[in-house]
Amino acid sequence: MPDPALRTLEHAAVELAAGRTTSRALLEECLARIADPDGEGARTFLRVDAAGARATADRIDAARHRGTTLPRFAGIPVSVKDLFDVAGEVTTAGSVVLKDEPPAGRDATVIARLRAAGFLLVGRTNMTEFAFSGLGVNPHYGTPRNPWDRPANRIPGGSSSGAAVSVADRMALAGIGTDTGGSCRIPAAFCGLVGFKPTAHRVPRDGVYPLSSTLDSVGPLATTVACCAAVDAILAGEPDLPLDTRPIDRLRFAVPETHVLDDLSAPVAAAFERALRRLSARGALIERIRVPMLDEIPDLNRTGGFSAPEAFAAHRGRIASDAARYDPRVLTRILRGRDMSAADYLDLHRRRHELIARLRPVFAPFDALLMPTVPIVAPPLDALAADADYARINALALRNSSIVNFIDGCAISVPCHDPGEPPVGLTLFARGDSDRRLLAAAASLDAGRLPG
Repeated sequence: MPDPALRTLEHAAVELAAGRTTSRALLEECLARIADPDGEGARTFLRVDAAGARATADRIDAARHRGTTLPRFAGIPVSVKDLFDVAGEVTTAGSVVLKDEPPAGRDATVIARLRAAGFLLVGRTNMTEFAFSGLGVNPHYGTPRNPWDRPANRIPGGSSSGAAVSVADRMALAGIGTDTGGSCRIPAAFCGLVGFKPTAHRVPRDGVYPLSSTLDSVGPLATTVACCAAVDAILAGEPDLPLDTRPIDRLRFAVPETHVLDDLSAPVAAAFERALRRLSARGALIERIRVPMLDEIPDLNRTGGFSAPEAFAAHRGRIASDAARYDPRVLTRILRGRDMSAADYLDLHRRRHELIARLRPVFAPFDALLMPTVPIVAPPLDALAADADYARINALALRNSSIVNFIDGCAISVPCHDPGEPPVGLTLFARGDSDRRLLAAAASLDAGRLPG
């Protein structure tokens, strides 16, 4: 874009309101990035609605010229993951299995809310098939390369891979994704963005192709915490009120000394510890605490957790008739749910509720808990060539972020690397229904340019 500051929703809104740019101009910059033959547009978007977006942009520009009062973000381009129903379009969920399904008859609630807020829907972004991986690899439509290190062909993270690349590559000013075990936060961390996972029930999921009815949530990816907070309010149907930010020296954080700190790659460990030092230097209180309950989660998930049985229940009919067209790696994960008994499934729900109750007093004294979003930096695509390596790296990528979904919490990943370093994400997470408090704490870090 002509002005990098226009990558934030707030600045773009100010420039539009002042008449220093137009919706059509913003859109054309995004479409040019998508169409760039040297870029990643062809792998990032599964469908681009250039004609529809241009028509909407022109209507908004005409209304603004007439002095019509418009929503704050009217005319700003955003992307949507290929899981959301958009009226007249087929929701393929990154698969070829669904490509011949009938088009959606109406918009998902979150899509309707984006339209009502005036956003331009540029197109549908690529993703891991059926959202069942944290790496963002798609054998059907290609895997968009991570903007951080294109020559090394590094993965973008997933499952909201296209959402992240669309924002990082300036093809949209925000991306709408889903998060079942980290699918907004992992690609945000790998691509140097902010990704937010809300408390699941806050954002409606009707018209969103499901992976796990227990764990799925809908969230934004953008360049700043403020952008994510503004989009989250729209998705949740809540007032877009200013965040109650506080000076960093009035914030209290905890670092859980559990498995989330194990096996960190050198760049992640260095960036995380440096972020903690910078926060402490600014006056934030940081305590290192033992939270053994979090170490129970990997064992609870060892037979597939909620995602495998819930995905198998949804897909078993199609698998019986059309298994050959599934991504084999995704199919393997879905089939793990075939052998879970009803008793085991119900017991998992019971133990989850008990764990959530036991964790409430742990969160109470703190604004958030802190951990690395992903223990590793984005690996090259060829590092996943062997199925065993794919499974190992996928499990490692999901390890930290997935605990937040399991405990029905909220979480945000913010960049904590310095310029020239591999992108690394710092996660702030908290108990469910403390979303605005968490966003405010993260915005305080963002405003103070801490870390990074």
